Amino acid sequence: MPATVVVGTQWGDEGKGKLTDLLAGEMDLVVRYQGGHNAGHTIVVEGESFALQLVPSGILYPHITPVIGNGVVVDPGVLLAELDMLAGEGVDTSRLVLSGNAHLIMPYHQELDRVTERYLGKNSLGTTRRGIGPAYADKAARVGLRVQDLLDPKIFRQKLDVALKEKNAVLAKVYNRLPLSASDIAERYLGEYAGRLAPMVGDAVGVVHDAVSAGRHVLLEGAQATFLDLDHGTSPFVTSSNPVAGGACTGTGLGPRDIDRVIGIAKAYVTRVGAGPFPTELLDDTADLLVERGHEFGTNTGRRRRCGWFDAVMARQAVRLNSLSEVALTKLDVLDTFETVKVCVAYEADGRRFDYPPYHQSVLHQVTPVYEELPGWCTDLTGVTELSEMPEEARRYVAFLADRIGVPVRLVGVGPGRRQFVSFATA
Repeated sequence: MPATVVVGTQWGDEGKGKLTDLLAGEMDLVVRYQGGHNAGHTIVVEGESFALQLVPSGILYPHITPVIGNGVVVDPGVLLAELDMLAGEGVDTSRLVLSGNAHLIMPYHQELDRVTERYLGKNSLGTTRRGIGPAYADKAARVGLRVQDLLDPKIFRQKLDVALKEKNAVLAKVYNRLPLSASDIAERYLGEYAGRLAPMVGDAVGVVHDAVSAGRHVLLEGAQATFLDLDHGTSPFVTSSNPVAGGACTGTGLGPRDIDRVIGIAKAYVTRVGAGPFPTELLDDTADLLVERGHEFGTNTGRRRRCGWFDAVMARQAVRLNSLSEVALTKLDVLDTFETVKVCVAYEADGRRFDYPPYHQSVLHQVTPVYEELPGWCTDLTGVTELSEMPEEARRYVAFLADRIGVPVRLVGVGPGRRQFVSFATA
């Protein structure tokens, strides 16, 4: 049975974890295909909140095999702490499969991330400073250490010595930092981490392909979102991997024909953390209200998110980049108190109208959003369980978004809870 991909269509924080958790009930495997612990997925189950960073959201279902694919970069300490947290809550974590081909985040990656951001000053990229970018850079440069290296101490030490020789030179000569100790790193990774991780390390590609061949349901879960994609996002304010649906193939080992459903997740408005262009950003009381009602603070960093009206220009581009088959809209309830709501349907710059984002960053930074205004519903949606209970104005808003982005909206989120989704059918 072909696989399903869940992908964010904005700048992240759209609610991918919640939707993945909802869909996991009908899945057999949930596979994380890229990113690191710079992504946080928050899931609320029976009033209890779980903030997951590396572990696939399906871990909360006892029938699910959660898989961390080869496209992920893994901080072993963070992963083990997360597994310990889940085990303390009574969650069985023994089913997790960790790809031996996934790359490791090392202490020098984190140190380089921190000092580089400080060095850039006002031109910093706004990274989470957790070593994600430097780990991917080493992967591309073919000097990274992989999870499987933890199982071979000799190979691990050889690779570590080669990598650390260069990293320490950069840290000392460019950033005036003290060198890191290869012995200390090896002791922690081989002594503290390797033994605990060894039982879960395996052939993730084989596990996923066997499941597809057997007709089992496989869900591929990305981190971050379309416009943080290394190739297609608002560079340089992007992540260091490919969250788009195509990244699900390279990050798991599946081929394009193994995927037949791509679900895009979009908030009913737009948020962004950190620097970068944001055409519909609001800098007024409306933004403050969206932050307050939507609890718009980063799951991992606690940083306040920038907020703006829904951007259909971005959404149309996300449809193209991901071959979206449908959209799940989240946080519609955050707009409950607005008498009117706005949707950006196009951009304008230098007398030109853009229905898709301009390719040149200088133009994108200068665009003015073209808005259409719709009546609000001024009704609490959090208790809505059926489409018939939803106010006409709210239904009209969702239908308007579907029409402007060109794919159906199938689910609408009306609250933070696991089951606070309403089935929706738009043409």
